[in-house]
Amino acid sequence: MNLNQIHNVYFIGIGGIGMSALARYFKAIGKEVSGYDKTPSILTNELIESGIAIHFEDNITLIPSHFNPSNTLVIITPAVPKAHLEWNYFLQNDFQVKKRAEVLGIITKDTFCFAVAGTHGKTTTSSILGHILYESGADVTAFIGGIVENYNSNLIGTGKTITVVEADEFDRSFLHLHPNIACITSMDADHLDIYGTSEAIEASFIEFADKITDKNNLFITNELSIEGVVCAVNQEATFKAFNVRIQEASYVFDVQTPDEIIKDLHFGLPGKHNLMNALMALAMAKTFGTPTEAIAKALMSFRGIRRRFSYQIKTPHLVYIDDYAHHPTEINAVHQAVRELYPNQKVVAIFQPHLFSRTKDFADDFAKSLSQFDQVLLLDIYPARELPMEGITSQWLLDKMTNENKKLVTKKDLIPTILATDATIIVTIGAGDLGEMVPTIKKALYERI
Repeated sequence: MNLNQIHNVYFIGIGGIGMSALARYFKAIGKEVSGYDKTPSILTNELIESGIAIHFEDNITLIPSHFNPSNTLVIITPAVPKAHLEWNYFLQNDFQVKKRAEVLGIITKDTFCFAVAGTHGKTTTSSILGHILYESGADVTAFIGGIVENYNSNLIGTGKTITVVEADEFDRSFLHLHPNIACITSMDADHLDIYGTSEAIEASFIEFADKITDKNNLFITNELSIEGVVCAVNQEATFKAFNVRIQEASYVFDVQTPDEIIKDLHFGLPGKHNLMNALMALAMAKTFGTPTEAIAKALMSFRGIRRRFSYQIKTPHLVYIDDYAHHPTEINAVHQAVRELYPNQKVVAIFQPHLFSRTKDFADDFAKSLSQFDQVLLLDIYPARELPMEGITSQWLLDKMTNENKKLVTKKDLIPTILATDATIIVTIGAGDLGEMVPTIKKALYERI
């Protein structure tokens, strides 16, 4: 498919984090972009403000009339239902209809492509890497699965020759990519509704790793049994972060590379997992040839990602953090970072489980992760693309938790319940629509201060 012959791009599910990055990209290179989504959100509002037409009704009469099969590419999200009227209209009228991952594969095929894979850490690692390359003057476009605070966007740059992409294991999407340099940050079991077993996920990651023929260009953690360049914190590795300390709520650390020791790097994102993400991005940038000074400067100026340990309120008496964590490993990482930064303070976690299947597959691990917090407020499961499963409820999950102080709450009662707590650290966690409530929670807490 030749993208130069495409004048119009239409998205079904334009408000998704990965879809909206593509929408911004196509608009930036001069295509006419429009699309459909089920519900308005902060992201769709931002896209509309940028000049992209979006509607929220599944209605073929709302598709621009000049969009025809010869000049229009249609991009769909995997979550779109089979009975969707607009999708079926495009299929019946011979439009080019492709999944987001296929389109990313086409865009990146003729570029020097960095691909960041892993069940956790993809968004943070790819955004740090995109920021390093962009700040160093590289001709880069980075497609990010989150809003990067430095750019207030999930797209960094509009370069033509270098791309950075998240290599998403969901639906085996990452097998559409053509990476030159890649990393794998983690290989935990997830998406078992797609894969069935953790062995099937691992096999898929191995297939992705095989796309990198020169293993000097594949970066891994020391837990993985895949051939590649090992990166580690405080352990022997080809790229090793060591002498790690915290100064003014930021990490300062040194890095041993194959040919030098880089001293006193500054990095502001809390949590050991983020230190590892920064090290992976550094290793890839160094291997590509980015100057050390440019890497150090970019690490220091990186401000993080919206909904990734994102400070909403930061005062001496009250801290409110919002995080997208939706897997037990990610919740553990949030807990570790909070305890490291705020020892001996009472922490309340508000969690919205994401997907019935994920809640079912990891119920015991979720219960263990959440039980570490002093208080937990649990919302109903956010279904996303799924139908309810018998017996899989938030009450069932709550009953597995060992906290004394735990409670099931509705969205309606959430803010009064938060305001009634005596916790000084408040954390909202989850990948559902809890993120849409963050501004309201923040406002209510500010009024209480």
